[in-house]
Amino acid sequence: MTRTARALMLGTALMTLAVPAVASAQATGASPMQVHAMAQQPALNLSAFGEVKVAPDQATINFGVVTEAATAQEAMTQNAQQMTRVVAALRRAGINERDIQTSGLNLSAQYDYQQNVPPKLRGYQATNRVTVVINDLTKVGTTADAVVAAGVNQIDGIAFGLKDAKAAEDQARQLAVRALQDKARLYAQALGVQLGGVRTLTEGGGYMPEPPRPMYARAMAMDAGNASTPVSAGELTVRIDITGTYDIGR
Repeated sequence: MTRTARALMLGTALMTLAVPAVASAQATGASPMQVHAMAQQPALNLSAFGEVKVAPDQATINFGVVTEAATAQEAMTQNAQQMTRVVAALRRAGINERDIQTSGLNLSAQYDYQQNVPPKLRGYQATNRVTVVINDLTKVGTTADAVVAAGVNQIDGIAFGLKDAKAAEDQARQLAVRALQDKARLYAQALGVQLGGVRTLTEGGGYMPEPPRPMYARAMAMDAGNASTPVSAGELTVRIDITGTYDIGR
C-alpha cells in the first residue's frame, strides 16, 4: 500500500470518528469541545439500601399424601380417598377453596434391588402434593395437625409472606434515598467539592417471598393435651437497593 493510500485511509477514519461528536454537538447546540467537557464532568457513583422489618400476615404450607399398593390403580385409589379427607379437613379449618392448589401428582413403580439379581417389582407409589395458603397465622399449627390427622404423611415446608408488600417497600425506598443522600454529602465534604443534583438513579431488590422452611408437625398432637403444633412466624426483611450518580464541582 502506498503512502498516499495510507494517508487517505487515515483521514477517512478520523473523519468517521468526528462525525458522531459533531452530530451530538449540533443536536445539543454545543461545540464538540463542550461535548467532550460534559462527558468528562466529574461525578460520584454511590449505592445504598433501605431495610424494613415487618411481621408476616400470610403462611404457605406444602404437604402431600403418599400411598403404596400392589397395583397402580389401588395406589391411586387409596391416595384419592386420603386426599379427599384432607381437603375436607382444610375446609373445616376455614381454608377457602381458592387457597388450596394441587402442586404435584406422581405415580411411580417401586422395585426391590439385590446384588446380582434382577430388580423385583414391589408395587406402586402414588403422591399428591398440595399448596395451601393460610391467611390467619393463628391457625397454622392447628391446620397442620388437622391435615396430618386426616391423612397427610409428608410436609415439605412452610413459608411466611405478605399479602401486600407495597407499604413496606415504599418505606424501604425512603430509607434508601436518605442513606444515599447522606453518603453523597459525606463524600462531597470529604473531597472538598460541591455536591450537584442526581444524574441517574436505579433501583434493585424489593420484597421476595421466602423459600419454604422445613416444618415438623406431630402426627398426633392430641396426645399432648390437645396442644397444637407450635409455629413461630418471626419477621420478614424487605430491602430496597439503589445506585445513584451525583454531579460534583469545585
